[in-house]
Amino acid sequence: VMAVTDVRVDPQAGVVATGRLFSGTISEGDSVIIIGRNISGRVQQVGVYMGPAREIVGSIPAGNIPAILGLSEVRAGDTLGSVETVPFESLKYVSEPVVTISFEPKYSRDLPKLVEFLNKLTIEDPTLVAIVRPETGEYLISGMGTLHLEIALTWIQKAGLEIVSGRPIILYRETIQTKGREFEGKSPNRHNRIYTMVEPLEPEIIELIRKGELFDEMDRKQVAKILRDHGWDADLARNVWLIDGRGNILVDATKGAQYLQESKMMIIGGFQRVMQEGPLAAENMRGVKAILTQVELHEDPVHRGYAQIAPATWRSLYASVLSATPTLLEPVLKIEAKVAPEFMGAVTSTITSKRGRVLDVKQAEYVTVVIGEIPASETFDLSEAMRSATMGKAFWATEFSQWKPVPASIKDKVIQEIRKRKGLPPELPTISQFVEE
Repeated sequence: VMAVTDVRVDPQAGVVATGRLFSGTISEGDSVIIIGRNISGRVQQVGVYMGPAREIVGSIPAGNIPAILGLSEVRAGDTLGSVETVPFESLKYVSEPVVTISFEPKYSRDLPKLVEFLNKLTIEDPTLVAIVRPETGEYLISGMGTLHLEIALTWIQKAGLEIVSGRPIILYRETIQTKGREFEGKSPNRHNRIYTMVEPLEPEIIELIRKGELFDEMDRKQVAKILRDHGWDADLARNVWLIDGRGNILVDATKGAQYLQESKMMIIGGFQRVMQEGPLAAENMRGVKAILTQVELHEDPVHRGYAQIAPATWRSLYASVLSATPTLLEPVLKIEAKVAPEFMGAVTSTITSKRGRVLDVKQAEYVTVVIGEIPASETFDLSEAMRSATMGKAFWATEFSQWKPVPASIKDKVIQEIRKRKGLPPELPTISQFVEE
């Protein structure tokens, strides 16, 4: 068993995975699996680092820190085991990207090199997420905070790539606060009808998904047991169709529906669209239990293809979400600042002035430790504010804490700013735009 703690892309050797070997012996030619992802591979080379140099050793026993080649899919945080290893849970990342920044190469000739380097960067740091926005051609990179993104952009520039970047953007989430009504979604050809409703997902279930203790690849009997233990109806727990990693679940509650299995993936596609782009600001949704209650599908497969079933599904779901008191969630960071006692008041004032709150103040030898929380959207100039308030004598750090509803006093303004940035019409969608009431 080996816990991978670092992954580097060597220009000559390829992906080099380094970590602690906890049990057994690893040798060249061994077949290993990435636990939790069901990916297998063969070790091509085993070495150890002697300073910056990698020395080939062929085989190495437990207790050492090997550097292995041959596993192109391995990432930092993965757990490797032999094929015969007794299954156990792998290490999960529980942090979510909360800030994103758009950028593009200054010269179009650098595009292939940029794509290659971004792939390398996300291999070496799994907490970075890089995507391309197809409608604009912009590159988006998301991370744990503004400092995280600044470091990533610096690495890109150190690779000899000139880029033009925009301002950091906070990633929000959309959720629902009440149980939604059931709505009928009709396909474009009006031959198919999909009925769905939504309700808030229990916070403890959302937390299990966030921690990686409940996920889509899990055996469905195990999923059903976990959900029953948290109060779910046995029939619903048995019929989970999809566990979305953002913290949403799709459940089948239909009885004896015809042609349903043939249309399952199309319905899932409609569900995923709604979870990727909520109705308020086209942000990811979180904490939604979507229930498929009834379907009426045309007997001819020609009339119930993806272009018919998926739209019927997302129309019904959007309508139900809009009836369930949708709202916007913002990422909140935990902040811990260590400062001399005379600057404690300045630190607490800085935190509270940015819509934050102080949770605890502790004395540790010669410094005062202030623990609080602060919305991520208020942290762009936090460095300057802290330096100014404490004369540069505060040591502080932030980490993701939780998602919280955006205060009602600024919610509409934030939604309009996001919609304007994304090129969406200022008017919020209504139920009648999706279904016939």
